[in-house]
Amino acid sequence: MPMDDDDSTTPGALTDASPNPNWFLRARLKTRQLLLLIALDDERNIHRAAEVLCMTQPAASKQLKDLEDMLDVRLFERHPRGMAPTLYGETMIRHARMALTSLSAAHEDIVALKHGLSGRVEVGVIMTPAMGLLPRAISRIKQQAPQLRIGVHMEASKLLLDMLQRGKLDFMIGRILEEENAGGLHYEELSVEPACAVARLGHPLLKADNLKLADLADQPWILPPQGSVLRHRWELMFRRAALEPPSNCVDTTALLLITALLQQTDSLHVMPVEVARYYASLKVLGILPIELPCHMDAFGIITREGHLMAPGARQLLHEVRLAARDLY
Repeated sequence: MPMDDDDSTTPGALTDASPNPNWFLRARLKTRQLLLLIALDDERNIHRAAEVLCMTQPAASKQLKDLEDMLDVRLFERHPRGMAPTLYGETMIRHARMALTSLSAAHEDIVALKHGLSGRVEVGVIMTPAMGLLPRAISRIKQQAPQLRIGVHMEASKLLLDMLQRGKLDFMIGRILEEENAGGLHYEELSVEPACAVARLGHPLLKADNLKLADLADQPWILPPQGSVLRHRWELMFRRAALEPPSNCVDTTALLLITALLQQTDSLHVMPVEVARYYASLKVLGILPIELPCHMDAFGIITREGHLMAPGARQLLHEVRLAARDLY
């Protein structure tokens, strides 16, 4: 957002009702006015806000009046004990914070580029791509940029989508499960997610010949909780085969508990194939010799439309795409 700190120009009211993407150029919006909005929101008092910005109270009042005249709306309601933002004020404050955050990030990007790729990237990921795809991408980028700090958040897609839309993540690898959550987001599909049945090493069913779904119907299971997508698909798998879903179940998503229960019981567990292969390679569990007609929805890369990523985030995203081509 172009801004001007020259206090010699007093902005006039904008009477053009039609949207104009360059209104702030004509109005010569000042950085100090944005800082004042944020200070007023924090302090709710014109005197304290002026002190925070090392301004006089009359100068702060004039800055606010100029901004209100420019927008032709009242941004704050004056009360005996202070000030409160109007609906217009709340909107302008939100965008002021975003603009100043963006300018700060721009400075950090330039410093990072001058000293080699550094800075911080925040990425969200669901379990399956967290086991193979993301570690491969991180390994590659760390060879190029060892100073780049990478924060990884492994959660359910719903939680990650909320974090992404609030600007807490640069991008995520997961699913968009509901159409109403897709506003302002770009989705780039990577892979479907088949599921499989696993058990402790030495479980009798690992050596079974011609294993059928009916053979699994009377077994004890460790499952995701009721209401989860995988639990629904697992139950549907049995019902489509005219079988009653097993009732001897323990509901949990805690991997440490699942692993311990698998080791100490003959329970079965359903998990994404890629995750199961990882644990099987560590000799923690075995994959039953049956292809389950059960899978999760496809997952992919999700970004915010129009969001300009920092150089480090863009490079990590590039490595994720390269790794996805190799894996999927």
